[in-house]
Amino acid sequence: MAAVQEICDRSALATGSELGALVAKRFRRGGRTIVLVMMTVLMIANTLNIAADLVAVGSGMTMLHCGPTWVWALFAGVAVTVTVAMGTYHRISQIFRLLCLALLAYIIVAIMVTRHWGTVLTDAVIPRLEFNKGYVAMLVAILGTTISPYLFFWQSANRLEEMREEPEGGDEPIPLTGRRGWRARRKQHTSRIDVFGGMAFSNIVMFAIIATTAATLHAHHHVNIQSAAQAAESLRPLAGRLSSVVFALGFIGSGLLAIPVLAASGSVGISGLLGKEWGFSRSIREAPTFYALVAFGSLGGTAMSLLNVNAIKLLVFVAVINGIIAAPLLIVVMMLTGSRQIMGDYVNGKMAKTMGWLTVVIMSVATVAFFAAGGV
Repeated sequence: MAAVQEICDRSALATGSELGALVAKRFRRGGRTIVLVMMTVLMIANTLNIAADLVAVGSGMTMLHCGPTWVWALFAGVAVTVTVAMGTYHRISQIFRLLCLALLAYIIVAIMVTRHWGTVLTDAVIPRLEFNKGYVAMLVAILGTTISPYLFFWQSANRLEEMREEPEGGDEPIPLTGRRGWRARRKQHTSRIDVFGGMAFSNIVMFAIIATTAATLHAHHHVNIQSAAQAAESLRPLAGRLSSVVFALGFIGSGLLAIPVLAASGSVGISGLLGKEWGFSRSIREAPTFYALVAFGSLGGTAMSLLNVNAIKLLVFVAVINGIIAAPLLIVVMMLTGSRQIMGDYVNGKMAKTMGWLTVVIMSVATVAFFAAGGV
């Protein structure tokens, strides 16, 4: 995950363009059409994911006795859409950083409820492999939420948004090739620290969620969880009221954090591929296509959240879709970043090539195994 995100991040640093624009530059019409179809599937998957996240936010607020789930899902969807449409990148990025604090809730709960850390750590590195539809589907889903296609586009776009905020170049990002030697090296170094630190934190949070689930719900055979609120509520008799409330706050915060990222990532890629302006640093007048796509994702997800969807099943379904389309999209990323014509001196090195193509193989094998096991 860290290697893939570094590759996507470096593509933005080296070229000053996001992945959609690079696809338009690198591929002919047929190739661009294929990528556009995959990105459209990604947009649809992101919209479904937004619906599930909004249901989780609403369920969490209901758990805290703040009102019906659908009211808070509707309010959160509209509020997030208005915020990203009317705010500036600087303000939105500050909100993102604040919401990231909510993810600490998962780590706190894991520490509160996990007793047998020796067993947890042993089982974390020695898997118990099975070959059946449910097991393989969950494996693909976990890979799809880790090596997730929307993160490819978000990482590239977020780095460019940050570069637009720099004093050099006005509001246009200056690529590494346009910077002096030591400034370019420093920018690349600090960006790598940023990416690797973020991916480490992400994986710690994910591990905490899995450990919490295994130590409580799975250990006590509460395996038929239908909603995020039910998962948090089920922790109460096993780990106390405080842990369930903290867990609920975690998925409220993480849901609010994910919605604009999901809505924007596909929108950035499609806008760039079509040669349109994009980004939260641009106004609605400057980037109408981008904001229309963002509104489609966030408001479409909001509408779907009112249909009494099963958030847990929907999240797994979307994660499987992401896992399936990740390999072909990652192949596109590797072709772009492996081109010296596009990347110049910042083309993929041996380590990046090895990790990137190994990830393609892993994702491809998992997808083949999923269909071989009877997945549809």
